[in-house]
Amino acid sequence: MSMAACGDRMELHRGLSEQDANEVLAELSNKHIDAQKRVDKTSVAVLVSAQDISRAVRVLSAVGLPRDSHSSLGDIFRKEGVISSPLEERARYIYALSQELERTLSQIDGVVVARVHVVLPERIAPGEPVQPASAAVFIKHREDFDPDSVVPRIRSMVASSIPGMAGADEKKLSVIFVPAETYQAQPDMVNFGLFVITRDQWEFWQLIVLLSAVGLLLFLIGLFAMKPRWRQTMMARFKPGKEPLSDSR
Repeated sequence: MSMAACGDRMELHRGLSEQDANEVLAELSNKHIDAQKRVDKTSVAVLVSAQDISRAVRVLSAVGLPRDSHSSLGDIFRKEGVISSPLEERARYIYALSQELERTLSQIDGVVVARVHVVLPERIAPGEPVQPASAAVFIKHREDFDPDSVVPRIRSMVASSIPGMAGADEKKLSVIFVPAETYQAQPDMVNFGLFVITRDQWEFWQLIVLLSAVGLLLFLIGLFAMKPRWRQTMMARFKPGKEPLSDSR
């Protein structure tokens, strides 16, 4: 996240793709946060009002936006003329495999964050049995996401993508679901004399005060518009210990 200022607006995120920026703008708009998109030569930045920075960060964090970028197999195994050792090649392959799986799982509706940890079959020492492959999948999801409806498909996809994982049981292929923290809008608080109240309460009391002032003004106007004798009678009623004057007219 960038905090560069632009007038009364600040950069919330920069270096985004067009699709990521549009997803961010759509989510902020749903939460009634005004945001703008600024297109640079190679990327897009999202700007929001300085007073909305904190709320915008919480909103996007709750839904996992902008999405994490994932490297593809082509990116990791790009030919650069450098000879790698077998150990380096293995590590790069495991990382690339994890990235591909994470990118695929992140496309499931309701998934906020997806992480996959892969262990490929390996012989620890000569003469030792080969350690079987295993994997652990971590899914952080939105509140309306139903893990039970997708876990069989996730297990099937991951097991089919990793060598030696076909028919793996739950001990070798674990899938963990964690609900993401939901965004709850904090009430806008204002000072009301010695008290701190919400903006809705402040607007309610403003209306009460305004109506009371209008009522008092109308009463005073009506009072002074009365005939003098009637006005004396009305004023006498508000003086304790005195009988109101009788109207002989």
